[in-house]
Amino acid sequence: MTNPPFDIIGAQRPARWLVTCDHASNHVPADVAGGDLGLPPQDMARHIAYDIGAAGVTRHLSRLLDAPAILSGFSRLVIDPNRGDDDPTIMMRLYDHTIVPANRHADDAERQRRIAAYWRPYHDAYEKLAARRPDTVICAVHSYTPQLRGRPRRPWQVGILSAWDRRLADPVIASLSADQDLAAATQRETGERWVVGDNQPYPGHLPGDAIDQHALRHGRPNILIELRHDLIDTEAGQQLWAERLAPHLAAALETLPD
Repeated sequence: MTNPPFDIIGAQRPARWLVTCDHASNHVPADVAGGDLGLPPQDMARHIAYDIGAAGVTRHLSRLLDAPAILSGFSRLVIDPNRGDDDPTIMMRLYDHTIVPANRHADDAERQRRIAAYWRPYHDAYEKLAARRPDTVICAVHSYTPQLRGRPRRPWQVGILSAWDRRLADPVIASLSADQDLAAATQRETGERWVVGDNQPYPGHLPGDAIDQHALRHGRPNILIELRHDLIDTEAGQQLWAERLAPHLAAALETLPD
């Protein structure tokens, strides 16, 4: 049976939150290069193919917030659901110094076919969930690699990304940064100083990305959380970080008008 292009959890849950995971899976559908992009398994297990640990955090967070969640069912290397359909990086041929053989010579017809088969159904389902109530608030969950090839190690454990709408980003950054228990736990568990990134490890907005499409264009409050993936590469880590983040998100929601 073919994997669906998305997975929805708790569609009837009542919270204002909608938790999303654009890069949940490294699955390559059979109708895309026979299910094999030409990369070895070790590359398909890297951050270039999906956001390691993000799906698990999303599932736990949606349960803790009593909120629905939507997760992509295909690799970002098939077609990237966190890019606009006219973005030239929606189908990557080279990612973090790695050539993607099945994409290298893929033409525009193949790009459009993948958009129709995977990207568009995901976004149609996403928008349907977002529109289920007039006061939806979106929390997007992503993860990032501790270090890109040839680059210095990234110091942040968590990054909060946003565009011009900082109604959730500002209170979450403030409360996370002031969380002394979390700072102590980070020091104990990793030996590192607790650092929360503000639009780190990269800026928080691309025209046409998922937050742009489903939050900014509709005036929906939103936040994008980036977790360093070495912290969430186990089930225990995914649950732990969901439990750490949920109270900060709940507190930030209380600052919004009804």
